Amino acid sequence: MKFDISTGISIAAIFVMIYCLFLVFKLGKQVPGGVVGKNWKFLTLLVVLFTLGYLTTPFFGLLPPQFVTLMASLIFFFGAIYVVITVKLIFRIIEELSA
Repeated sequence: MKFDISTGISIAAIFVMIYCLFLVFKLGKQVPGGVVGKNWKFLTLLVVLFTLGYLTTPFFGLLPPQFVTLMASLIFFFGAIYVVITVKLIFRIIEELSA
């Protein structure tokens, strides 16, 4: 495996995702049930998927181009879903605090 700037960035991203995974599990113990709890469980699943996807990025140079394209597309797609759920969850929280 050749180490270049892309590999360095991928490794840094992996560490950030592992840290996020730690935070998601830690905070998850404090999240109540209901709609927030259901969304939190889905967000946790997405963070796990992202972490697994990010773990593959240093090996992209060793993988067939079709697989790399598929992995990147999946990361983008699930990233978009993650953003939608996060924004909706924050909207609900602000809505509840304003009531």
